[in-house]
Amino acid sequence: MSLEAIRYHRGSLHILDQLLLPQQSHYEAVTSVCQAWEAIRAMKVRGAPAIAIVGCLSLAVELHAGAGGPGLEALVTFVQNSLNYLVTARPTAVNMARAAQEMSEVATQEAGLEGATEGAVRERLICWAEHMLEKDIRDNRSIGDHGAQHLLERVAPGGGQVTVLTHCNTGSLATAGYGTALGVIRSLQALGRLKHVFCTETRPYNQGARLTAYELVYEKIPATLITDSMVAAAMAHKEVGAVIVGADRVVANGDTANKVGTYQLAIVARHHGIPFYVAAPVSSCDLSLKTGQDIVIEERPGQELTSICGTRIAAPGIGVWNPAFDVTPHELITGGIITERGVFSPKELQTALTSTTS
Repeated sequence: MSLEAIRYHRGSLHILDQLLLPQQSHYEAVTSVCQAWEAIRAMKVRGAPAIAIVGCLSLAVELHAGAGGPGLEALVTFVQNSLNYLVTARPTAVNMARAAQEMSEVATQEAGLEGATEGAVRERLICWAEHMLEKDIRDNRSIGDHGAQHLLERVAPGGGQVTVLTHCNTGSLATAGYGTALGVIRSLQALGRLKHVFCTETRPYNQGARLTAYELVYEKIPATLITDSMVAAAMAHKEVGAVIVGADRVVANGDTANKVGTYQLAIVARHHGIPFYVAAPVSSCDLSLKTGQDIVIEERPGQELTSICGTRIAAPGIGVWNPAFDVTPHELITGGIITERGVFSPKELQTALTSTTS
């Protein structure tokens, strides 16, 4: 059974506080949009899919409790203002912005129906948010299966097992369950085709060491933790067959924003001739942006670099630059972009997604 980052039933939402992992496993109640915003910003919950799900479910919890209104116009305004606020918590990941737009449109459409009632609109919005949770798990399993099949055909067409390298955390803790890049790894394991996983520690927040390693041990997947600076050596000496990472935003030309350090990983993989894959749901694809230069990159507080668990490790007075993400150019994504609809090369992505939605 996979770990649960999100526990929800109608009117109740709890999140696994990922700041406390792996030392403590503590679920925190989220009863409001404001509390969800704080949890997302503080990275108690993280991962582009999970951010959107928690944001929308926090609004569903408030709606269930009677927030918004009275009246349809006041209710729709409350929903739209809440969603716009949630988008500001962490702007680089597109999932929350896309979910906010879609949920806002649902609110407007439902309120505009003849005979619409406040209760009916509330129910429709709550159901919409709940459907997000269910759909994410289905999509993740499809990503895992598509990615595993494509990777094996590319890397091990004659059979045998593969060793993969991954960065940051893209598993159950970053989604509603199963995971994106880690979902591909789970699918390889289920097929008996996974030999080993190398996961990076992922400085400065150590999502790889704290979260991915935690998931891999929990799932009993053979794995080794390495520092971010060891990836070139690992590719040179440890028979890495493929690199699989997630994404917070994929734009029209295939450029991809992901956890900082991904770009250098892609460069090294290209040098060693190792296929580099990006695994992301369609909800992470933003075709409104032409290139990665258009992506707003979140910058985090400097103390994330200068301190670990409250203990300062850097010299006082040193300057800090701490972008949370970097952009990998599409030409370095040599394996493909894995979605729930299939695996596409960066140049195929826009056509593939627009044709399947038309």
